Amino acid sequence: MLHLIIETIVPTEGFEVNIADTIPEIKIARILFQQIFTNLISNAVKYNDKPIGKIECLYESLPNFHQFTIKDNGPGIAEEYHQKIFKVFQTIEARDKKESTGVGLSIVEKIIEEMGGTIRIYSEENKGASFIFTIPK
Repeated sequence: MLHLIIETIVPTEGFEVNIADTIPEIKIARILFQQIFTNLISNAVKYNDKPIGKIECLYESLPNFHQFTIKDNGPGIAEEYHQKIFKVFQTIEARDKKESTGVGLSIVEKIIEEMGGTIRIYSEENKGASFIFTIPK
């Protein structure tokens, strides 16, 4: 599924994608998982400002959770916006600069929380962003 999402969303020119070999096959509601990965990866593409965009899909097995990270080398997000980006209809860039409804990350957060997981961002301005989320095993 992850490979299909990447083939569908990420342009073949100007982007490098690395998917960790450790990502397991998980039995879960496919449509929900698609929504999470589609949103996070499409944001990494949409907002990337580098000549070569880099996206990494990482995985770590925690004692009771699967932990996934979608990491990019884009413009990053200043710390004062880290909570704001998960609120409905909130965008960082003006809507006339980047087309965005401001609901994607809010939906992602809701899906993950409904599953019993968490999502957080690690990012600094001009240093890319990492969206790290967990779902129970």
